[in-house]
Amino acid sequence: MKLHELKPGDWVVVNDDGVSREGSVVRVSNEEREVCVDNGIQEFWYPLDQVQPIPLNEAQLMRLGFEKMDNNTTDGVKYGKGPFRVLVPAADNFSRSEVWYREDRRHFDRPLTVSELQNIHLQMTKVPLVH
Repeated sequence: MKLHELKPGDWVVVNDDGVSREGSVVRVSNEEREVCVDNGIQEFWYPLDQVQPIPLNEAQLMRLGFEKMDNNTTDGVKYGKGPFRVLVPAADNFSRSEVWYREDRRHFDRPLTVSELQNIHLQMTKVPLVH
């Protein structure tokens, strides 16, 4: 995970004294190479090596407010939130994806993380994607 890719509101997993907790990025300190994360209990600064991405999967898309859509072709499973779409090979296969919003289409030949999708959504729609 790269520090410069993290933005406030991104969802990550932190290692909190051996316990993994999901949380939302509050601030990033480039100087200290730390990330302030609200883990639902408190805001705390974590070194970058204790912050991990959350793999994107169907359950995470549902948490982000996406709906599974009818796909009239056999090229994969489509999810939508308003006019924003995500297409993956299968509901249990997020190894690659296609993301689009209006005429802007992007292809990814690797698995995405929740925070990456949040940032892609923000770039394309100018609207934050939150849990």
